[in-house]
Amino acid sequence: MSFENIKLEKGMYNVRGGITAALESIDPSENYKGTELEGLDAYQRQLKRFDIKVAGKNSDVIEKFFSTTDSAALFPEYISRAVKTGIVEDDVINDIVATTTHINSMDYRSIISTTSNDDKELLEVEEGEAIPETSIETSDKLVTLKKRGRMLVASYEALKFQRLDLFTIALKQIGSDIARQQFKDATLELYTDTTANDTEGDVLTYSDLFTLWNDLAPYKLNTIIATSAALKAIALLPEFQNAANGFNFASTGNLDKPLGAKLFRTTNITGTSLIAFDKNYALERVIASDVSVDYDRIIDRQLERAAISSIVGFSKIFNASIRRLVV
Repeated sequence: MSFENIKLEKGMYNVRGGITAALESIDPSENYKGTELEGLDAYQRQLKRFDIKVAGKNSDVIEKFFSTTDSAALFPEYISRAVKTGIVEDDVINDIVATTTHINSMDYRSIISTTSNDDKELLEVEEGEAIPETSIETSDKLVTLKKRGRMLVASYEALKFQRLDLFTIALKQIGSDIARQQFKDATLELYTDTTANDTEGDVLTYSDLFTLWNDLAPYKLNTIIATSAALKAIALLPEFQNAANGFNFASTGNLDKPLGAKLFRTTNITGTSLIAFDKNYALERVIASDVSVDYDRIIDRQLERAAISSIVGFSKIFNASIRRLVV
C-alpha cells in the first residue's frame, strides 16, 4: 500500500509504540531504501503526504494539521515528538543510569545483588572448596513509578494560526520540565538509604574526595551529583587550582573531572552534599510510559485540558556502587 493511501485513525495510538509503529507495520521504511524518501520514518512520510512543515522559517500554522480528518490524526504525535525533543535537550538521565527497562504495567520489581568484599576479589578456590556466591534476587519492593507532566491549556481558536515552529518551542519547554523532574527522582533514589562517608572536618577537603574514591573500590568513581555549595567547594580546592581548570570553567561553564568523575549540579538535596557512584552499576531507569498525550481530545481540537505526561521510576542496582557525602 502506498503511504499516500493509508487511512489514518485514532485507534493507531492504541498500538504498542503508538501511531508510528502502526504506520511502520503498514508502510515499512525499508521499502524506501534508495529513494528520495529514504531517511524518513512512516510518520514523517505522512507529514510529507499532507505537505505539513513543522520546522523552519516556512513552517505551517497549526490549522494545517486539521485540514482533513486524516491529517488531524497526526497532530498528537507531533506534540509527543516536540516534547521528547525538549526532554532530550535537557536530559542528563542517560549520563547517570546503567540501564533502561521498558515495562507494560504499573508493577515492577527490580533485582538486588549482594556480595561480600571477599566475593568481589574472586579469591582462589582450592580443589573441593565451594565457589563464592553472588546472590541475585527479585526485590521485595516495587519500583516507585511517578507520573510527571503538564496540562496543555490552550484554545484551538487562539492557536490555530500560530506557526508550528513557535509552538514547538513551547512544547519543548514542557519536555524540559519533565526531564528536570525525572532527574530529581533519580537523584533522590541515589541519595536515600545510601552509605554515607564522614568528612574529616567541617569543610570539604581533597582527602575527603580521595577517601570517597577509595571506599567505592572495586567500583569506579566516574559520576558525581552535587549541590552548588559542594561544586563550589570542589572548584576551590587547591589541588584543582590551575590555569587549565580555570580557563575551562571560564570558557565553557564546565568544571574539570575531579578524580575522573563527571559532575552534575542538583538543587534536590541540600547543603554541601554530593553523591558519588559508578554510573555503570548504580541505577536502573524504569519506563512505564514514555511521552503520552490525550490524543482523543487533541484530535477533536479540545486542547483546553489535554494532558502530556510520562511515567518513569528509578531503582538502585548495586548499593555498594554508590556513596554519599555530607559536610
